[in-house]
Amino acid sequence: MAKTTDPRLQNQVIYSIYVRVHTQEGTFNAIIPDLDRIKALGTDIIWFMPIHPIGVEGKKGSLGCPYANRDYRAVNPAYGTMSEFRNLCDEIHKRGMKVMIDVVYNHTSPDSVLWETHPEFFYKRPDGTPGNHVGDWSDVIDLDYNVPELWDYQLESLTMWAKIVDGFRCDVASLVPLDFWKKAREAVAKVHPGFIWLAESVHREFGSALRAQGIKAARDTELYEAFDLEYEYDIRTVFDKVLRDEAPLSQWTDLLEFQEAVYPANYNKMRCLENHDQPRIASFISDENELINYTAMLYFLKGSTLLYAGQEWENTHQPSLFEKEDIVRDTGHDLTPLLQTLAQIKRENLSADDAFFAAAVDESKTAIMTRLNKDAKKIGVFSLKSQPAEIKLDIPDGVYQNLIAGTDIHVSEGTLMTDGKPIIFTLPIE
Repeated sequence: MAKTTDPRLQNQVIYSIYVRVHTQEGTFNAIIPDLDRIKALGTDIIWFMPIHPIGVEGKKGSLGCPYANRDYRAVNPAYGTMSEFRNLCDEIHKRGMKVMIDVVYNHTSPDSVLWETHPEFFYKRPDGTPGNHVGDWSDVIDLDYNVPELWDYQLESLTMWAKIVDGFRCDVASLVPLDFWKKAREAVAKVHPGFIWLAESVHREFGSALRAQGIKAARDTELYEAFDLEYEYDIRTVFDKVLRDEAPLSQWTDLLEFQEAVYPANYNKMRCLENHDQPRIASFISDENELINYTAMLYFLKGSTLLYAGQEWENTHQPSLFEKEDIVRDTGHDLTPLLQTLAQIKRENLSADDAFFAAAVDESKTAIMTRLNKDAKKIGVFSLKSQPAEIKLDIPDGVYQNLIAGTDIHVSEGTLMTDGKPIIFTLPIE
């Protein structure tokens, strides 16, 4: 881990907002009336997907992708002005939350300010034209970090924003040189101590494929030298297979324990069921009791918790990055009370120094997870098929309280009979 990483991040909730689709207006100002509701979910950090102007040349869809950045030092005029963004940050800070913005430092739009003013900052094809290393990203051109002057420009941009916001989510951080991120962290710390760095580390299959082509892609273990937390894409492919019933649950729980064994002490994986690049979890799971189990498990996992706006209303549609497809609020579903309870449990009962263990009963698709430190054992039992199950636990017989429902649960002869609903309970270490 980065030496200055705050272990309290482990117990925090991040709420991700795509400004274009969050409200009908799609502006900075329109978000302000929603801040109290977002805070009440248990949110600690609001992460805004890219807020910068979007390129026009080669754009995808009618509005273009926010990850095709045209100007690192300005805001998208469709969202509002810089003054209005600053005011939004002030309102977030007044409510005790922090602000994180997306920074996309691997590439820009083909018509970016940087391409117009500093074409020498860009990767060139053999014919001298700008290009990118990932063909699917047809609306962007890659930067070339072999150019020292590019580093200076990017560091100046980051320190400018660090005077306004509290953290960066760094897009495809694995493809930008690790030494740049280390230098950026040092520079930003001088203007904003305690700044938060989140790396979008890539799926392990993608990283391996890039390295096979001779493209540098940092491994997750390396990224922790500069970042406080990172994506859990190293095991995401298996999780997705579990969702589709293409792999046993135990395969994923084994990988959770593997993470615990190989990463540095105080490692932090940002845990999510969905994000702007992944399908909505409710599009996989139509049974609400199953969804409640998955959601409870999400909060119990070791690491910061991510909510993607709309998840609280069980949205099933993943908004397009290239159009305006607003999140739906009147779905008839609202997980807010559950999310509030889980955020409280995460904050009050789980600890950054917990050791983490995971197992599964594949027949009933039940996850049994344990977090343990010198003071207490915390146990979570999550029925991902919402089926009753007989669970063996190595704890004293007795009556315990399910912190989620506030009801009693009984362990007799080392066995817990579940009713298909999620369970989290604690017991002291004697």
